[in-house]
This record gives sequence, structure tokens and C-alpha cells, in this order.
Amino acid sequence: MNSNKHRFDNASRKTYDYTMTPDLQDVLDSPALPDIVEELTGRLARERTERARFYDEIEEGVKAEFIRGEIIMHSPDRAEHIDIRSNLENLIGNFVRLRGSGSLRSEKALCVFPRNDYMPDICFWLPEKAGTIGPDTRKFPQPDFVVEVLSDSTEARDRGQKFEDFECHGVGEYWIVDGANQSVEQYVLRAGSYQLLLKSGSGEISGEVVKGFRIPIGAIFEREANLAALKQLLSA
Repeated sequence: MNSNKHRFDNASRKTYDYTMTPDLQDVLDSPALPDIVEELTGRLARERTERARFYDEIEEGVKAEFIRGEIIMHSPDRAEHIDIRSNLENLIGNFVRLRGSGSLRSEKALCVFPRNDYMPDICFWLPEKAGTIGPDTRKFPQPDFVVEVLSDSTEARDRGQKFEDFECHGVGEYWIVDGANQSVEQYVLRAGSYQLLLKSGSGEISGEVVKGFRIPIGAIFEREANLAALKQLLSA
């Protein structure tokens, strides 16, 4: 994956606690505050212009994100990455369809946050937000639950910018799946901050947002375990 700042031709919100930090207080006390505000205002205006262009020019079927004013184009996924995403989509998707408990999309749903736009590997909305999604939706609301499968080119963003943005704007649960180590990290929102509920490559994982969803962790990575888990979910 690489960033691309120029044109490309082929290719419900939580209130954030802006608690004063010492650095922010230093900025507010600085005699250069008007210059700083002017610079920030100009930068955000440029981002809005680039973001509008991104919306106008992104083509259907292209996987791209808009992060901090930059267009991030995605390279093709490795087979392992695709298999992991497919395994999870198979299990969570069938579970929520049977329960009628929300809506799930994978890979190319453009989720709009106040400053950035992401296409998570898997995203899920509870019924209230799911009801706002129609056949022609191209800009999806902020998810209630997100899964990202790590790759070398995305890990820094998945653990950095995205983690902070999801936490800041009320994504209730975030799974980070590591295919190389066949493990998963489960973060849940508690009092506005993510807490690590589970980090493991064995045992079971239970959803917080997708109520009642429980699978062996091995079913995320192994075909036979995935099929066994699917049969269990369908028979429950």
C-alpha cells in the first residue's frame, strides 16, 4: 500500500473528551496562538478540498482510504489475509443474519469518520445504524464493531491512527487479527477508552457488540475449524 496525494483516475458520534494536556495548554498560552490557529484552519480547509475530490473520483470496486488529508491506495491482499477475512465474514455474517441483529460488510465499505474515511476488513452495525444503510449507500456510518487483519503495510495505521479514531468516536469493539502469529487482540470500549479484553491464539473469543457470538479462535485461521464452528452456530 502506498499514499497518493494527487488525483487518481483508475482506481452516530461519541463526544470526545478534549481534556487539557500540558502541551495543549502551552499552545493556548503561546503568543503565537493566532498563527497556529491560522495554520490549522488552512490545513483543515485543504483537507476538506482533497476529501471532496476523493469522494468525486473514487471508483466503485477500488479499495482506498482518506487519512489525514492523504489518499491511501491499497495493494492486493495476500491469500492468507483474504482467507482470514473470509473465515470471519462467514461466521459473523451468518450469525447476524440468523439473529437479525444488525448488518455486516467487508473490505470495501467506506466508513466516514469526522476527519478520515476507512475501508475496514470487516465492519458491523447494530440495528439502529444498519437501518440507515440502503442499496445505494456509498458512505457508511461509523461501525459499532470493526476487524482489521494485519499486514506489513497496514499494521502501523491499524494500531495507530485507526485505533485512536475508532476509540475516539465510539466504535464499541475492535479486533486486531495477526495472521503471522495466528492470534487475535480484542479491544472493547470502557468509559471512552479501549481496554484489552483478550489477546490469544487459543481458546475462545466472545463478541461484546455482537451479543451471543462465540467461536474458537482457531476457526479464524483454520478451514476445518471454521466449518465446524459454522455448523455449531447454525445448529444453535
